[in-house]
Amino acid sequence: MNDFHLAQVNVGRILAPLDSPQLADFVAQLPGINTLADRAPGFVWRLVDGEGADSTSLRPENDDDLLLINCSVWESVEALREYTYRSDHLKVLARRREWFERLADFHLALWWVPAGHRPTVSEAMERIALIREGGEGPEAFTLRAPHPPPSGAPTA
Repeated sequence: MNDFHLAQVNVGRILAPLDSPQLADFVAQLPGINTLADRAPGFVWRLVDGEGADSTSLRPENDDDLLLINCSVWESVEALREYTYRSDHLKVLARRREWFERLADFHLALWWVPAGHRPTVSEAMERIALIREGGEGPEAFTLRAPHPPPSGAPTA
């Protein structure tokens, strides 16, 4: 077992409320895309709300009802890359502009966590803030420029 796993967070501002006709197709695809992730090689965990199916009721910024968060943990960069770009997830990703605003700032961050750790919403948003403030580095990066896991024993 690896000492570290890869955490990922992405946020997006939807163009309309989740119960609107504009978001109906996106919402309809969530169960299937989440099942695809859950069964993907290298998948470890994903953030879910109180309903337990997805994270669509969580609001990472209390004053923004349209900002959604997705956070998950993977065994490796390669596992996340395979799911993101080489599975049916890509079909949904390709349609994101139908449902989400184009954000001017970083909306995604990756970082290494000790195996078994499950990031919180606030921890994930701290990684978004890190990458927005300082750019990519070992503490927050993207698939474009991944950093290797830390060496040595994991720390909490």
